[in-house]
Parts: sequence; structure tokens; C-alpha cells
Amino acid sequence: MSRLAGVTHSLLRIVASLLFICPGAMKLLGWFGGMPVPMTPLLYVAGVIELVGGTLILLGLFTRPVAFLASGEMAFAYFMGHFPHGFWPIQNHGEPAVLFCFIYLFLWGNGPGPISLDHLIATRRAAPRT
Repeated sequence: MSRLAGVTHSLLRIVASLLFICPGAMKLLGWFGGMPVPMTPLLYVAGVIELVGGTLILLGLFTRPVAFLASGEMAFAYFMGHFPHGFWPIQNHGEPAVLFCFIYLFLWGNGPGPISLDHLIATRRAAPRT
């Protein structure tokens, strides 16, 4: 991976996770005006995945398994919350869920990029001990 590709890969992870943390903070912490609908057990679970998972992805820690979980959550959110309102994401306002789903699927398959705790840990483990 070229240096520029590595930096942009890491930036994609960082920006996506910062945006992903916001709905989790809205659900669990009442930030950004809180939830406009009553909280259900599914919304609490989604909030935990978004807030805790988003923070782990932001740090690039346990990125692959957390990104896989976040991708699944977004697929579930799309089909439960958006798809019943129309087939196309532009009709049902599901564009963010689809984008998050595929960004996190990408991170699951390709890892966190070089600017991450996962990369730092792997580099230190691979370094010869003197």
C-alpha cells in the first residue's frame, strides 16, 4: 500500500467512525437533542454498537471484528427501518445506513490502515526483540 493510500484508508476509518459515534451518543447519552422516538431494547443495542464500536474503530482497535458487527448492524437497520418505506435508498432515506454498511465491510476485509492501534500492535509484535 502506498503512503497516500494508507493515509486515506485510515482517514476513511476515522471520519466514518466519528460520524458513527454521533447516533450512538444521541441514543445513549441524549446528545444532539436525544432520540425523537422512545428507546426500545433494539435501539439500546444499536446505541452500544455505535458508541462503543465507533470508538474502537476510531482508535483502530479490534477493527476487523468490530467493523463486521457494525456492518451487520447497519444492514439490519436498513432492512428494518428503511426498506419498508421504499426499495431505493434515496426514497427511504437509507443512504447513510448503506454507506456505513459497506464502509465497515471494507474495513473488515482490509483492516484499519496504518494509522491505527491494530497496526501499531502488529508492528511491535513482528519487530525482533533485542
